[in-house]
Amino acid sequence: MTADNEIDVKEAFQRAQKGHNNKAKLVASLKSRYSKLEDKTLFHEEFVHYLKYAMIVYKREPSVENVIEFVARFATSFQSPPKTEEEEQAEEEEEDDEDDHPFLSFIFNFLLESHKASSHAVRFRVCQLINKLLGSMAENAQIDDDLFDRIHQAMLVRVTDKFPNVRIQAALAMTRLQQPKDPDCPTINAYMLILENDTNPEVRRAVLSCIAMSPCTLPKVLKRTRDIKENVRKLAYQVLADKVHIKALTIAQRVGILQQGLHDSSEAVREVVCSRLLPAWLLRLDGNVIELLHRLDVENCAQTALDILKAIFKGTPTEELLQNRAQLDNRKLIPVDSLTCENVLYWRALCEFIKAKGDDGDEILEQVLPDAATYADYLYGYLKAVPVLSEEQRADFNQLELVMTKEFISQQLIHLIGCLDTNEEGGRKRVLTVLQEMLALPQTPSSLVSLLTEKLLTLIPDDHRRIQTVAEIISDVREPIMEASQPVDENESRRQQVQLAEVKVRILEAKQTLEDFITAQEFSRAAELKDSITELENRRNHIIQEIAESSQPSDKEIRTEKNDPETLLRCLTMCAELLKQMSIKMRIGPTISALMSSLILPSIANAHPAVRNMAVVCLGTCTLHSKELAKTHMVLLLQIAQLDEVKIRISALRAVIDLLLLFGFQLLSEAAATQSAPPSQSPDRQEEDAPATEEKGDAPEDTTQSILVMLSEFLDSEVSDLRTETAEGLAKLMYTGRISSAKMLSRLVLLWYNPVTEDDTRLRHCLGVFFQLYARESRVHQEVVEESFLPTVRTLMNAPATSPLAEVDINNVVELLVELTRPSALIKPSTNTEEVCVHDYLAVRMCGEMLKDPTAPEVRLYAKTLSNLELSRDETVRKDLQTLLQQLVQVVKDRVCLRALDKMISQLVDSKEQAELLSASALQPLDVNADEAAADDPSKSAKRAKRGQRKVCTAKGGRKLSRRAESSEER
Repeated sequence: MTADNEIDVKEAFQRAQKGHNNKAKLVASLKSRYSKLEDKTLFHEEFVHYLKYAMIVYKREPSVENVIEFVARFATSFQSPPKTEEEEQAEEEEEDDEDDHPFLSFIFNFLLESHKASSHAVRFRVCQLINKLLGSMAENAQIDDDLFDRIHQAMLVRVTDKFPNVRIQAALAMTRLQQPKDPDCPTINAYMLILENDTNPEVRRAVLSCIAMSPCTLPKVLKRTRDIKENVRKLAYQVLADKVHIKALTIAQRVGILQQGLHDSSEAVREVVCSRLLPAWLLRLDGNVIELLHRLDVENCAQTALDILKAIFKGTPTEELLQNRAQLDNRKLIPVDSLTCENVLYWRALCEFIKAKGDDGDEILEQVLPDAATYADYLYGYLKAVPVLSEEQRADFNQLELVMTKEFISQQLIHLIGCLDTNEEGGRKRVLTVLQEMLALPQTPSSLVSLLTEKLLTLIPDDHRRIQTVAEIISDVREPIMEASQPVDENESRRQQVQLAEVKVRILEAKQTLEDFITAQEFSRAAELKDSITELENRRNHIIQEIAESSQPSDKEIRTEKNDPETLLRCLTMCAELLKQMSIKMRIGPTISALMSSLILPSIANAHPAVRNMAVVCLGTCTLHSKELAKTHMVLLLQIAQLDEVKIRISALRAVIDLLLLFGFQLLSEAAATQSAPPSQSPDRQEEDAPATEEKGDAPEDTTQSILVMLSEFLDSEVSDLRTETAEGLAKLMYTGRISSAKMLSRLVLLWYNPVTEDDTRLRHCLGVFFQLYARESRVHQEVVEESFLPTVRTLMNAPATSPLAEVDINNVVELLVELTRPSALIKPSTNTEEVCVHDYLAVRMCGEMLKDPTAPEVRLYAKTLSNLELSRDETVRKDLQTLLQQLVQVVKDRVCLRALDKMISQLVDSKEQAELLSASALQPLDVNADEAAADDPSKSAKRAKRGQRKVCTAKGGRKLSRRAESSEER
């Protein structure tokens, strides 16, 4: 027996297994025994002997973990305690380097010799122990260079181990071996490689938790914020919060991080961004929210900044919000001189956040926003002060930047109108007056017109009044009242002067004659002459008045029509906003008709592209309100979609898709009586597409076909925006049942897989969602998918080597189409039990294809796919399929195909025998129930068999949609 303070190795290992034992005392006792031994070799061998028992256990048992912890503590207890700087300097001067402790070196040597063991448990424990040994050492601990290199090399090998747990421990073990300042550090290079390529999310998490931040590693960590696994993304944001200063990131990186994080699909990730990342950045900026906004360049990412502020406000008490109320003065306004992009956006976000609280926030809102009339005057004063730049001034970047800043501030101030209390009549009228005046002012920036119109229309609930108000503003803008001055006519003035002189002479003569009559006492004649003198004086006064009026140029008010691009664009923008806000049930009245004839239609032919584009938008929106208008202008929109600039073509295409969605292809049949269909492009394509398309309604086949050929050609366009808009439009038309075309669906599937569209995120996302929703909606849609199966496979098999489609993995495409047509994937499965399953049709089609050419390369693909189908329980179908398979076995020579076909035949035979056994063993009195049981059980067993035959993983680069469908089915 040993003394009380000493224990032998075996007892130490036994005690270490129990969690309640004090490991520090165990370490001290065993260390005391070790120090008294002269020959350490036996101790080393015995220690390793008992350690091996723990190292062969792969499972994380508590007792084994306790032993590993004890070994790490005991081994590192021999290391000398941390030394002060003076001691280290003295040691360097002596240049008498001491080697590591013999026991610590012995343990490292043993572990490094064992790291290549065939047992994954041993490799796991070796990496775990090295990790704990290095982690238990002091912060300024040093090890021998040779030992460092050996550990380094061993762990670099183990981070590529086949088992994820081994890779995790190896990655953690290399934490202290990193050299962030060395651009060629092997550890950091290995870490970056793991983050990029390791398939196991836990390994990526382990590396994220220990990788050192540097300019090289930061982009790799940022990329993990878009990792496919929620836990990895969550940890990536935590690492950014804890290890990365906001100044180390560019503006684009900051905006991207917050934009992705706040809109992440996972609630846990969004919570980490709000509770960890934003507070960490604010802490580094001394809690100054305005400074944080300044670091984000809010002019170019206003919506992201609003989301950030909303997240900050959610975690801030109301009292604190009111204390930081964006430099408001006693009028509850930010002084005009103090307005900046950051504080006005903060003010807007604060008011919108409080407004969203409803009745609870009304009192608080009154403390941060003035009454409507006061705010209207404030807004009017600021908007009028926004300068209008000439073409020469626009060339000066500083002046242009200043105006753009003022326009951004103006936009935020206009948005604040939505937070005002407009229930009071006087305040609402004042706001309406200001908005109308600003829209009518020619110096109001064009970028504000749409927003001003939107806010104006929200304050006017009645559609008729809205139309009248906007029409009046458009009239004032398009035909402003102008003062026309007329110059003085010299000839007319001279003539008036001559007339005045004549009248004056006649008056003098008449007065002289009057005196003569009075002297002669001819009073009757004197009275007549006096009347004529009065008339002459009146005429004289009239001429004097005319001369006075004509001596000054007169100003007259007249209306002149303006047709410059800026004015037309302003008017069309107001019109488009009006049509957008109108109820879809609102018919086209005289006012809108007048705008159509005088403004919209003439602008279609305008030379300025922006004017044409807005006119097309207005025309497309107008036609949604009137079927007659749609029939009249459908051909025009189709022509624009093919001939104009890209942006205008996209606007016309959207209008055409909207009309087809609303009215259907019947619109074309009614329009065909008076309008000719647009000439179709490439007749060969039209002929090729014709047999695969089924049109809905009574539309003439050639007209409808022309539109579908046009859309099909757009799918091949090199312009990604046009291609995406077309694909989205076709997806909408197919989902709503306006068209049903296996050929078009095949085109969409090929477009989704085409490597050319790899960077088109919107297109891929749209089609990915569409395929799932479309196929699961109804059995009819699954039949369309089934019809597109063979054409899609043929296209891929026949794709030339130079085509991008040659790179597509056909197995992934087939797997997708099989999953989409799976009967169990339907949202509402068919209740008709006699209905033939879609997969039955697909199986027969594939067998027919294989019989046509048994030596074709796709035969192996079809044979493999047959075993993944969900076949119905219909005996007739199974017999027919069995007959086809037996014919195939006789003609197919490929061994792989033969094995797959034999397996399929045995499955059909086994399921038939099982069904017969179940029906034979059923009890006689319970015939109905027995039949139901016989109908249910074989299908379940068949399903299980098929699942066992499915691919466990998809090929590299393939889609994950089918895998998601499979997992949802298994649930």
